[in-house]
Amino acid sequence: MEIQKSETRLELGKAAAKLARQQIKDTISEKGEANIILATGSSQFETIDALIADKEIDWSKVRMFHLDEYIGLSIKHKASFRKYLNERFVDKIDPLLDVVLINGENDPEEECERIGRKIRQFPIDVALVGIGENGHLAFNDPPADFENEDPYVVVNLDKQCRMQQLGEGWFNTLDEVPPQAISMSIKQIMKSKVIICSVPDRRKAQAVKDCLTGEVTNLYPASILQEHAACYFFLDNESAQLL
Repeated sequence: MEIQKSETRLELGKAAAKLARQQIKDTISEKGEANIILATGSSQFETIDALIADKEIDWSKVRMFHLDEYIGLSIKHKASFRKYLNERFVDKIDPLLDVVLINGENDPEEECERIGRKIRQFPIDVALVGIGENGHLAFNDPPADFENEDPYVVVNLDKQCRMQQLGEGWFNTLDEVPPQAISMSIKQIMKSKVIICSVPDRRKAQAVKDCLTGEVTNLYPASILQEHAACYFFLDNESAQLL
């Protein structure tokens, strides 16, 4: 586990993207293609913007997997993570080798099985993730399941998680926030060769402290990243203020 602190969230995003770009390009040079995971949410804005600014990546050799998605939410809703990834990433770069998005409007169990079969074929080289205000990793809220071997799982969203989505402006009321989602499992995330975790903002400071300095526990799901051999945390002054 390595931690890099930047002055601002903009600098954080640039630093995280710099490492991601290099990892992707090195993987393409070595293997001929790269498999990546992209997270969503406001914490990833600067990282994704800086990532797509690099014109040297051959995106035709990159396969992208989706981290999580709400169940039952239309792709037209402003909170849809499929919409987010299409508008903020896929539509702004040259065509990818493959885009594997979670369709939360399908039967959840069947969708988990569909994308689970896909990701088993393509081990992840670089995963870009974040940490929630409740310490969640993807949508694995506490107490998270550290043992489930399924690549994707149906999860219940706790109130703090749903309040975060409301607070970030994705929904107008708490009742609008879906109670369930499809999420990449903890086990699957940990199989990634390299994990790049971008965590800006003061509202994440307590979660950062709990997950990076305390014991590894499913009560702080992202604490499991302490055990990954190549996990890099990118923080700004505000998110790192309690370290």
